[in-house]
Amino acid sequence: MGLLECCARCLVGAPFASLVATGLCFLGVALFCGCGHEALTGTEHLIETYFSKNYQDYEFLIDVIHDFQYAIYGIAGFFFLFGALLLAEGFYTTGAVRQIFGDYKTTICGKGLSATFVGITYVLAIIWLLVLACSAVPVYIYFNTWTTCNSIAVPSKTSASIGNLCTDARMYGVLPWNASPGRVCGQSLLSICKTAEFQMTFHLFIAAFVGAAITLVALLTFIIAATYNFAVLKLMGRGTKF
Repeated sequence: MGLLECCARCLVGAPFASLVATGLCFLGVALFCGCGHEALTGTEHLIETYFSKNYQDYEFLIDVIHDFQYAIYGIAGFFFLFGALLLAEGFYTTGAVRQIFGDYKTTICGKGLSATFVGITYVLAIIWLLVLACSAVPVYIYFNTWTTCNSIAVPSKTSASIGNLCTDARMYGVLPWNASPGRVCGQSLLSICKTAEFQMTFHLFIAAFVGAAITLVALLTFIIAATYNFAVLKLMGRGTKF
């Protein structure tokens, strides 16, 4: 009975919201960083193989892609560390844990730390909204290309000539306007869409976007849990120790 009571008390004191948020955060970041990194590599190869033969045309794009890939390494490390800290903070401030150990008493430092995590997570969620929006851009570009390929494969879907159905990388700012050829049309575009590399890159960008969305949900869950825990400590606390 003593062991069962101990296990029950531990389960009651577990910060389930923080545990769920941590799992979502790790899953989302893993998807975003892993799939995003490989999708950028695939985009680099597609551009240099099909849309431009002159390295000077896409030199800047390659530099930007490499910078994003390095940033992904930093994002992955930061979020795994930050998620672990938020989980630890959840264990510390959960009201049920406070009940197990007696009162809702905590130190001024503990309350300040909880408030700090709420503020940091809130700012991070706003920044991540921009990341989510940016991750939707390549999905939009690849979806437009895929839709154009479907129109080429089934000419009855459009009244335009197949030769006039194109994807222009310059139109999206991927390549400069003086890049040659910069665009691919007709059956040549359809053959690109049928390659495993294009299909894989398209789906990787979708997975990266989903990962970014999951990470945002995790941050919002962290905010709700941390705000609730802070409110419990502040409003139901019976005393403050220095």
